[in-house]
Amino acid sequence: MKVIEVKRSIFENNDKDAASLREQLKGEKTFLLNLMSSPGSGKTSTLVPTVNELLKDYRVGVMEADIDSDVDAWTIADKTKAKVVQLHTGGMCHLDADMTRQGLKELGTEDVDIAILENVGNLVCPAEFDTGAVKNAMILSVPEGHDKPLKYPLIFTVCDALIINKIDVLPYFDFDMDKVKEYAWKRNPNLKIFPISAKTGEGMEAWYSWLKEEADKWMK
Repeated sequence: MKVIEVKRSIFENNDKDAASLREQLKGEKTFLLNLMSSPGSGKTSTLVPTVNELLKDYRVGVMEADIDSDVDAWTIADKTKAKVVQLHTGGMCHLDADMTRQGLKELGTEDVDIAILENVGNLVCPAEFDTGAVKNAMILSVPEGHDKPLKYPLIFTVCDALIINKIDVLPYFDFDMDKVKEYAWKRNPNLKIFPISAKTGEGMEAWYSWLKEEADKWMK
């Protein structure tokens, strides 16, 4: 496992660089997923079974982004057979397109069909920067509450998929599934929503199917 110190992008126009990166990935037939969430929502615990499912049919690489830690990267490396690199952001709470490009270079896309970026954990900064990903997904856990689309609208707007994790604890929290869907779809009517429990496996098949379908469309 490599640890990569990624630096702030020198490009003034991150959107332009992100579009260029997507064009490059299209040519290489590599699908890049940007996964965002708050700390503790279950990104890594969702990612482990997702990666293991994908590895049945695809070559998978994972980039673990963090301010200054490699705990999640070691977890992925220990529990899956995916290629893994750790990205240290040097204190920054997001990745941009050039930082993602640096990570992909070290990951090596020549033998990766699906690359997954586990972004830095928060609901604000990562949503503000286009990483060059083909699709954006986010995880909202039941304990965080159903009002988050109202409080953090941008991340729900830029994401293609919303995973609602920890549905196994729904009986213990004042979480309204209908309300969170209503609020999320107000921000983004095209948002795909997947209620799951990474712990029990409930709902994961629908998430896997969507991800595989999107990857296959991109790699055609």
